Amino acid sequence: MLKCYNNFMEINGYTRMAAVIANPIKHSLSPFIHNLAFELTGENGVYTAWELKENEPSDKKDTLLKAALGNIRLLNMYGVNLSMPYKQLAMWYVNDLSESAKLIGAINTIENRDGTLIGHNTDGLGFWRMAAKNGFRPAGESVVVLGGGGAALAIIAEAALQSASKITVLARRSASFQPLSEKLQTLSALTGIKIELFDINQVEKTSSAVTESKIVVNATSVGMDGLSSPLASAVKFDSGQFVADAIYKIPETPFLKNAKSQGARTANGVGMLLYQAAESFKLWTGKDMPVTAIQKELEKKL
Repeated sequence: MLKCYNNFMEINGYTRMAAVIANPIKHSLSPFIHNLAFELTGENGVYTAWELKENEPSDKKDTLLKAALGNIRLLNMYGVNLSMPYKQLAMWYVNDLSESAKLIGAINTIENRDGTLIGHNTDGLGFWRMAAKNGFRPAGESVVVLGGGGAALAIIAEAALQSASKITVLARRSASFQPLSEKLQTLSALTGIKIELFDINQVEKTSSAVTESKIVVNATSVGMDGLSSPLASAVKFDSGQFVADAIYKIPETPFLKNAKSQGARTANGVGMLLYQAAESFKLWTGKDMPVTAIQKELEKKL
């Protein structure tokens, strides 16, 4: 356990380390969350951020990431978290992958299990733990996910693993639309869950999908400005729905305000951020992160 002297936590010879690797990462909230978790649980650990530069030739970048991950075994670290642009590249340097990581094709957590490195993706688990706290689970339900990026795929894959009855994905028709369609077809085939993709600008299809769903998730960045919304105003919600936004820097996006005004239960991305961190913390320490206490402090910070 770290000893506290005048609000300073002692780091000693028994202290273990965890870190987050990304670029950029210096403004990450992960060190705040995990170091507070170490303190509150009495775990003798410390968490920092490693900003690994992306502007290197690909072979050099590859070497830098491999060297950084080599420190996990060398220093007997708990493990690391990963963010962009290393979630896919890091998969080459682990010994095994969790089921969800295999489905998603990206990892955000590496667990050091006695020198064996296991790659996990806790984003989807984090989201669905947050949803469960609000009384909603994907099992047997129709789910709509807006977006096709990494966070969206993690939420979709975990919903499929937790036996959603149907998943509808709404995304912009851009250059990534066809590759996303192929990924979702593969995911559907592997899990046996029906997954459909539509252009988010097709208002009739979008409205129908949202109306028929129990859970609607915005996993795009639209709304970060506090002004825009990913859905047309013609799309309607109701009181039986759970509507969530992965954005956490805006307490209530226009998307959530609209859904809330129509009676839907809503949640921003703070819960997902915390619960995905809690999944990593549990893998590393075997302890439950005190999410409620940390959420209060995080909301003050935000």
